[in-house]
Amino acid sequence: MISRPADRSEARALSPAPAAPAVPLFIGSEIYRGSSYGSRHPLRVPRVSTVMDLARVLGWLPAGRFRTSPRAKPAALAMWHEPDYIAALQAAEATGEATPEMRARYHLGTLANPVFAQVFRRPATGAGGVMLAAEHLARTHGVIHVPGGGTHHGLPGRANGFCYLNDVVLGIKVLQRHGLTRIAYVDFDAHHCDGVELAFAGDPGVRMISVHEESRWPFTGALADTAGGSAFNLPVPKGYNDSEARAVLQGLILPRVEEFQPEALVLQCGADSLLEDPLSRLALSNRAYLEAIRALLPLAPRVLVLGGGGYNPWSVARLWTAIWGVLSGQALPERLPDAAQAVLRALDWGGGGRAGPEPVLWSTLLDAPREGPVRSEIRDRLALLARR
Repeated sequence: MISRPADRSEARALSPAPAAPAVPLFIGSEIYRGSSYGSRHPLRVPRVSTVMDLARVLGWLPAGRFRTSPRAKPAALAMWHEPDYIAALQAAEATGEATPEMRARYHLGTLANPVFAQVFRRPATGAGGVMLAAEHLARTHGVIHVPGGGTHHGLPGRANGFCYLNDVVLGIKVLQRHGLTRIAYVDFDAHHCDGVELAFAGDPGVRMISVHEESRWPFTGALADTAGGSAFNLPVPKGYNDSEARAVLQGLILPRVEEFQPEALVLQCGADSLLEDPLSRLALSNRAYLEAIRALLPLAPRVLVLGGGGYNPWSVARLWTAIWGVLSGQALPERLPDAAQAVLRALDWGGGGRAGPEPVLWSTLLDAPREGPVRSEIRDRLALLARR
């Protein structure tokens, strides 16, 4: 049984006094433009750079809202990652290859975690952006979007599941270092957040909620797994739809976040739970994500919104751009203007032989709703979690 949170006034007394709320910020980088894990990898597709382009042509990303992500230095990464692993990442980038020892010890140079031109700089930039956002939010109430963050599989001493560093863990640790004692983490990615759960298992100051596809890599996050009392895990069956996501939002996510009374809320918005994604069998529309975000925003004074998985370039770009629209108070168009459509039309799979998208994926921002029955598996699992 997870205990109720301490009185909120006690948490405030331990936390730094924040400045007035700031305008929402977007943290990005040009390193994502043209950076690829390689022509055979699912992350060969552009993602963050497309979100930046799409937001700009829509007029949603004026200079005052954008910050360039710094690159985290090895000393900062060592807040959670092992120094010898960080050094191995740098060496792999410098030489362009992984030695047999690197492959065996650090899982570098594998099919999942290849060595590519920016194998250290790109994840270090993602980590730097998330850590910068956490530093900012520790001092100022507000909302920050870092779509290049969300690498929730990274482990202290090795790459794992396309993730070389774990920027989620590093960001939460920065918030904790600044005195925040109640941090809620909600993960919408199709894959369980194994690295984040490892970092904060048994930590009463972090509440983790993960909704992910059952029987899917990394095969962690079982319904009975509480991470030492710090986590609620909900594996969901293939075909998970918007109606079921709403039931989960109302029956698990909102009540468990609200009762925790977080000082900060971190949302991992991996886009691989969308119907079009090639690496999951879930069936959400991007409206399900937006509904959840709108409902969660009022529950914490500080909100950090990250990206994560997502391997269809059109559905990722539309989702993360729409998320920024919600966070920054924009009216979301049903049909995109020509300049925005041109950004999406210019995308491709970068190889792999997949067919191009239906025209609706470049002419609209919002998906049609994908409602359906709320199956007994969902209802029964929610009932079990409600008794904890």
